[in-house]
Amino acid sequence: MGWPLAVSAGLLERSPRALFGALGALSAGHLLATFLVLLPFALLLTLAEWQRPIQLAASLLVIGFGAYRLVDRRHPRALARIPPSQLALWSFAVAIAHGAALMLLPIYLGLCQAADLDASHRAAGALVSTNLAMAVLVSLAHVVAMVVAGGCLAWLVYRYLGLKFVSRSWLNLDAVWAISLILVGAIALVFNLTN
Repeated sequence: MGWPLAVSAGLLERSPRALFGALGALSAGHLLATFLVLLPFALLLTLAEWQRPIQLAASLLVIGFGAYRLVDRRHPRALARIPPSQLALWSFAVAIAHGAALMLLPIYLGLCQAADLDASHRAAGALVSTNLAMAVLVSLAHVVAMVVAGGCLAWLVYRYLGLKFVSRSWLNLDAVWAISLILVGAIALVFNLTN
């Protein structure tokens, strides 16, 4: 959801370099946010006997947060104008506040389930390192997909639509985002309940 800020940076400085610099800062903040949300769950998964309840709770947490975001649509206007030097911090804060990192939990927990099949015969250190590596992998895969999709949107708006489009149309994707959180949580919940 930060790609409009990348467009803004490119348009303000009249430079594609500024657009791609902004995308880099946004992806750094987003990566940090996703990793910080997944890290505690990577450590919690060492308790293999609690894995299923943790997965169900994470699914319900994602559904609940999506419903909250759907009902509470307040969006601070101060977030619309962020200096390029603060984009990584903004990306981190918004990824936490909007639940972007939270959306990865059901996926991450499902991927780690295969790594923990024989948890009783593994050392705790091996479990932590396996889960930590998976948390890093899920965070990186998510951020790469986010930067590619958002970067393409930012480049197309910057290159072909320009300032008039950005100033006349405010893209509020909060409802779409909230619904996607609910869908991901519901899908994860169904998979966890059927296993």
